[in-house]
Order: sequence, then structure tokens, then C-alpha cells
Amino acid sequence: MARAKKPATTGDMIRSLLVIIVPLLIITFAFTNLPRDHPVKVVDWVPVLTTARDQAPFPVLAPTSVPAGWRATQVSWAKQGAPGPTGQISPRNQWQLGFLDADDKFIGLSQGDGDIAGFLKVETRAGTADGTSVVGDQTWNRVVSPDERTRSLVRSEPTVTTVVSGDLAYAVLEEYARSLSSS
Repeated sequence: MARAKKPATTGDMIRSLLVIIVPLLIITFAFTNLPRDHPVKVVDWVPVLTTARDQAPFPVLAPTSVPAGWRATQVSWAKQGAPGPTGQISPRNQWQLGFLDADDKFIGLSQGDGDIAGFLKVETRAGTADGTSVVGDQTWNRVVSPDERTRSLVRSEPTVTTVVSGDLAYAVLEEYARSLSSS
């Protein structure tokens, strides 16, 4: 004998809605209250610069002054054959310094010797030639990443290759390159 179905009541509908809504509210609350941004870790780059200048076989560049609002967020020096910042053996002598500007855009400086092709591929995000810039009395090669987001200025000398990169206009990179000095 088949049982007769009871008609659904308003109470049944409210219980069903609660079964669905309560978990959704819990999930929404949990994910909307998570921290959205990771705090920027500012680093003291001057001691690492001093070490790099003492040990490097090339003139190590750094800005003579840093614009207001800029924060150093990355600094490293790795001697060829020694562990680098990632713990892997460094294939070259390499100096890196990175800042966030007042608008939180990253601008980086990298210098290295040794395998230049591999160095440039990493530092320019596999960029391609995009003309030249003249900064002071020096000519820098412009390089743009395949997605055209990251621009780099590259200057190669017999003992070192220098790369200034960022998701910024070439004019900003040129201004930063103009501030670099080895003393």
C-alpha cells in the first residue's frame, strides 16, 4: 500500500532554505574576512651593497638617491659557485636590487657576468629588442617582454651586463638608470 504524501509546509521550505543558506553564509564570511594583501617586507639593502662592492669583479651599481615613497623589497649578492638567494649554486657573480615605487610598481636592477644569454632571458622575461635609449653618455638597449608588460634597459660591458627592468615606461627606467653609480 502506498503512503500518501503530506503536502509541503512553509516550515519545510524554511528548513530547506536554511540547509542551503547557512553553509553559504559561513563560506562567504570565512573567505571575505581573509587578509587580501601580503604586507610588503622592506629590506635594508646597504649592507648587501657593501659586501657586493667588496667582492664583485665588476663595478657594482646602486642608486645615489632613492625617490620618496620607494621601498627596497629585494636585495641579493651571490658569488659565482656559491649558493644564491634560492639556495642553488650561482652560475655567475650576480647583484640584484629591487624597489617598489610610490605606486607599488616594481623596478629592479640586476648585474651579472658569465653566461649572458641565460642571464638576459631570465632578467628580461625572454624579451626582444625594442630600440635604444641614451642615458647620459651611455647607450642602453631596450627590451620588451613577449606580453609587452615588462620593459628593460640592458647595457653590456666586457666584465658585466646590467639590466634595469620594470612594468614601467622607458622614461622611468631611464631616470632610474641615470641615478646609478658605482661609488
